[in-house]
Amino acid sequence: MLVVTNLDDPTTDLVISELHGRGVPVVRFDSGDFPATLSVAATITHEGIAGTLSTPTRTADVTRIRSLYYRRPSGFTFPDLDQQTARFAVTQARYGLGGVLASLPGCLYVNQPHRIGDAEFKPSGLAAAATAGFDIPPTLLTSEPDAARAFIKRHGPAIYKPLSTPLYEVDGKACAVKVDEVTVDDIDERVAGTVHLFQQRVDKTADIRVTVIGNRVFCVRIDCDLLDWRTDYSRLTYSVVEPPPGITEALRRYLDHFGLVFGAFDFAVGRDGTWWFLECNPCGQWAWMEPETGLPLVAAMADLLERKSS
Repeated sequence: MLVVTNLDDPTTDLVISELHGRGVPVVRFDSGDFPATLSVAATITHEGIAGTLSTPTRTADVTRIRSLYYRRPSGFTFPDLDQQTARFAVTQARYGLGGVLASLPGCLYVNQPHRIGDAEFKPSGLAAAATAGFDIPPTLLTSEPDAARAFIKRHGPAIYKPLSTPLYEVDGKACAVKVDEVTVDDIDERVAGTVHLFQQRVDKTADIRVTVIGNRVFCVRIDCDLLDWRTDYSRLTYSVVEPPPGITEALRRYLDHFGLVFGAFDFAVGRDGTWWFLECNPCGQWAWMEPETGLPLVAAMADLLERKSS
């Protein structure tokens, strides 16, 4: 079993502990450890890629890796090189080591790194969700202030969402750009500086987090009074629910579209009970819900990585 993630990943810690308890050998590393404490030696054969991945304590034969859990590795860095050489080295590492990790013969990926990249584009995800049969709030992607104003006038109340989640440093602290309500008066010419996502605000009664792990679907209702429940976990209450008709089938169509076996889906429940699709994170968090709900999420992930049928 190969696990690729950063050092500070409590979710992965739980999965690895479960696998160790089952007697499953695991090699864990962060691709950002390359080349300081991680090395690769791979050859191309008629059967695919062969070779080894080595850390200070373990060596993995890539032809014997049955499953790879790809979570949240850090990026490649080469601090001892000048800027131009470092840029070259990062590119070689990404396409070299990254290409090896994405091409392991006979490996089950949770999830395949290239498919993760495809699914992380929000416009692609929303388009796939609509095709899969989910209800999607009216959405605008634009760099035109007038288009933003027209959308808010037509579909308000509206919210603004970042298309990705880079961190800003504010007063020495790392802060994410949050989802927030936006009005026509908030729109100015700065909108023309890049692409923005605006969406009609769902008049919701609750949120739903659906975690799909292989063939298993876990639906948790999240009750709170927040626009974005991720801003304050202390105000959340949880309950296990069953999905409405058609949702499970749409989940499968969505994941099949991107070639994923895991997904953390977010929905808002409208006043009429409609589950409005918001997003799917192919590397989303999920383990914190197990102690809150009693759902066997860690065991389900270990079963998937062991390739046990459920």
